[in-house]
Parts: sequence; C-alpha cells; structure tokens
Amino acid sequence: MSASPPARATVREWTGLAVIALPCMLYSMDLTVLNLAIPAISEELKPTASQLLWIVDIYGFFVAGLLVTMGTLGDRIGRRRLLLIGAAAFGIASVLAAFSTSANMLIATRALLGVAGATLAPSTLSLIRNMFLDPAQRTVAIGVWISSYSAGAVIGPVVGGVLLQFFPWGSVFLIGVPVMVLLLVLGPILLPEYRDPDAGRLDLASVALSLAAVLAVIYGIKQIAEHGPDVVPALSIAVGVSLGWMFARRQKRLANPMIDLQLFRLPAFTVSLAAYMLACFVMFGLFLYNAQYLQLVLGLSPLHAGLWSVPSAAAFIVGSMVVSALVRRMRPAYVMGGGLAVAAMGFAMLIVLPAQGGLAWMVASAVISSLGLAPVFTLATDVVVGSAPPERAGVASAISETSSEFGGALGIAILGSIGAAIYRSTMADAVPAGLAGAAEVEAARSTLGGAVALASQLTGSAGAELLDAGRAALLHGLRLTAGICAAVLLVVAGLVAFRLRGAGEANAPRTPGAAALPER
Repeated sequence: MSASPPARATVREWTGLAVIALPCMLYSMDLTVLNLAIPAISEELKPTASQLLWIVDIYGFFVAGLLVTMGTLGDRIGRRRLLLIGAAAFGIASVLAAFSTSANMLIATRALLGVAGATLAPSTLSLIRNMFLDPAQRTVAIGVWISSYSAGAVIGPVVGGVLLQFFPWGSVFLIGVPVMVLLLVLGPILLPEYRDPDAGRLDLASVALSLAAVLAVIYGIKQIAEHGPDVVPALSIAVGVSLGWMFARRQKRLANPMIDLQLFRLPAFTVSLAAYMLACFVMFGLFLYNAQYLQLVLGLSPLHAGLWSVPSAAAFIVGSMVVSALVRRMRPAYVMGGGLAVAAMGFAMLIVLPAQGGLAWMVASAVISSLGLAPVFTLATDVVVGSAPPERAGVASAISETSSEFGGALGIAILGSIGAAIYRSTMADAVPAGLAGAAEVEAARSTLGGAVALASQLTGSAGAELLDAGRAALLHGLRLTAGICAAVLLVVAGLVAFRLRGAGEANAPRTPGAAALPER
C-alpha cells in the first residue's frame, strides 16, 4: 500500500509564515542599522576602541555561540514557546540598548540581544519544517524565509538613515519593539506548537562546551581578520577546536545528545551543509572589498553606495523565489550546482573590473552572483532541514545557521587577510619617505582609507600619486580574491552536482525527510 501524500499547507500556515518572516527581517536589519549609528554612539558614549569593537561584535558572537543550544532547547520545550520567549527578551533588550548610558551598558544589552536573537533562526526554520510538510511548498516557504533576511538588509539602512536624521541613535534599536509585540500577539494564534515528545534533559555541560567552542573559534577568526595573524587568536582557535572535539566526544556518550552526530553520515546533509558554508565564505569575504571600491575608488557617498546594493539584494530575493519552479523541472543537485556556476561567473567578472567607471560592471557582477547563490542558500537549507527527522528540526536548523556564521567569519578572515597582505606588499614602497606621523604612514600602508586620509595632507602631486597607488593596490587584491572565490564556487558546484545527483527527481514529488538515519 502506497503512503499517502503529505498534507498541504493552508491559508493559516501561509499567514503564519508572514509572521515568522518578521523577526527574521528584524534580525537582518539589526545587523545593518548599528553601523549607521556608530558615529553618534561614539560621540555620546565615548567608547574606547576596544569597547566600540565589542559593541559591534558581541551580538554576533552570542548568536553564533548559542544557535545549537537554542535549537536543541526548542526541540525540548517547544519551538513556538522558545520563539515567543526570545521575542519578549529581544524587545526588552532593545529598549535597554536604546537608553544605554554608558559603553559598558550598551555592550551588555547587545549581548542580551544576541542571546535573544539566537532563538530566532532555529525556531522559525524548524517551525517551517513542521508547518510545510509538502516538499514543494516547503521549498517556497524557505525561499520566503531567506528572502526576509535580504529584505531586512535592504530596508535597514534606509529606515536607519531616516531615524538617525530626526531622532537620537537609540531609535535604531527601538525598531524591533513593535515587531516583537506583533509577534507576541499573533504568534500564539497563527503558529502551532511543536516539540520532541521523547526529548531528554538539556545537558548543561554540552551547552557550556558548545558555547565556549564556537565563541573561541569565532573570536580568533575575527581577531585575525582585523589585526592579522598572532599568537593569541591562534591559541583561541586551537582552544575552540579542542573544546569542539570534547563536545563531539560527549555527544557520542549521551543517551539524549544535543546534536545527533549520525546526521553527518547523511551525504545530503553534509554536502548541503558544506555548500552553504562555502557560499557564505565567498559572499562575506568579498563584501569587504565592494564597499571600499564603491566609496574609495569610485568616490560614491555611503548613501549612494548603499543604494547601489539594492539591485543585488532584489536579485537575491528573485533567486530565492524561483527555486520552487526550477526544482519541478530539474533535480535539486543540478539547480544548486548550476546556481554555484552562475555565481562563479559573477565573481569571475570582477577579475577584469575596471579601475575607473566600473560601477555598472560591479553592480552587474553582484546581481549575477546573487541570482546564482540564492537558490543554493534556499535548497541547501531545505535539504539540511529536510534530512533530519521532524522532531530534530530545531537542532538541524541551528547547525545550518552555525555553518553560515562560520563560513562568513572564515571568509572575512581568510579572504580579508589575503587582500590585506596584497595591499601591504603593494604599498610598502608607495608611501613617500620622510613623512612625519608614523601612525598615519602605517595606516596608509595598511588600508586604502588610511591612504586617502594621508593623501589629503600631502601637497603637489604626492597626494594624487599615493591615492592612485592605494586604489591600484585595493583593486589588485579585489581581482585576485574574486578569482579565488570563482574557483571555490566551481569546485563546490562540481561536488554538489556529483554527490547530490540522486537527491530528488525532476517532475516528481520528494518525500520529506526521506533519507533515513544510519543505524547506530
């Protein structure tokens, strides 16, 4: 007797999806609006350089470190319950952050925002896994979920800019309060509750090990990205890896582990997870150069540079939404592999990016890359979450999001370090000798922003020559990094197309969670 087809979502589920998209959009907005408020925060709270770094970074640290814990907790206490608890905490922490009276208070409230923010991605994604049982509908729902992050990235700078024009810097944190209030009102009405009926107690030792491991590795990577290789960040990464190994060993011994390591024996799970992480690796790694090229090479204002990022964000939304139509005609592996190949073509365009007048070329490259990567993000997330049993959807969602955090951090650290090394090597002899101000000279040899600042102090042709050298050095690093990104994407495209070629048939329904876990 053949199995009955999975139940299809109704209007209630689709309306619930709109509610789920709200906190995801807010999460993305919160990452972007803070950067706009940094000058005003610096002027009022007068943080030290170290405090300012923690104000920016601590939110992401706690989100990355607690994703797995929150995913596991949601499986145990209920995904809707955790989402609503996180929404309430996020709203309260947003108010506290908005009215912070010192740098240390803002750091503490940003940490609370990170703890609350860590509940959003695994809770919302695992709810989608249980609300949309039909594979085709689930692919569409995950496309909407991913698009909400892109929409937040587009809306954030615009809304933040308007608020900062008329209100104090704290207003950028208050954006989240009405959104979270709306979620608290509509969530219990529209979102069903799901939990693992056989969940055991949360192992606090595993929580501590996973948090410490992720924080140590992410901290080390970020320090290398910002300050270059050193003993302390290398030691931090080594400690984090060691703690991660201890965490994995402990999971094998527990009757109710936080992460079922058997998931990693599923080819669909592991290959999709790797593709997701490496896609984030190239995307975030190249973000470092795009803004510098637009503002410091082409001379655009921050507002104009931000507006020119809208086409690529719109392309990402379009790419996320056409996935469901593509997978009805092609295997998911070929859609993902083709998307990676298209993205590689977009990155390869930057290898020949013009030094001047390259705005249209840069925007076209970003649009093509976004169109190619969007289906990868949607399908990889879909496969990762769909590979796990429904009762483990929370932790599978958390693993997916943690991989993207690691991928982005590695991209910034590794690709940023490559670009920084190329810039320093090129600029070693470009700064005129005998200049006063060792700090300014060192800054000019380290970043294009430093070269622009020093060039404005020089007279005659020396300033123009220094500026030309700095722009050429940045462009050289951008082109080489883009070539590396294109090569990585092509390798991953081949891996995905080969390893996942049996996952799903064109024009045939895919059974949710069809991949069975291996026997222990």
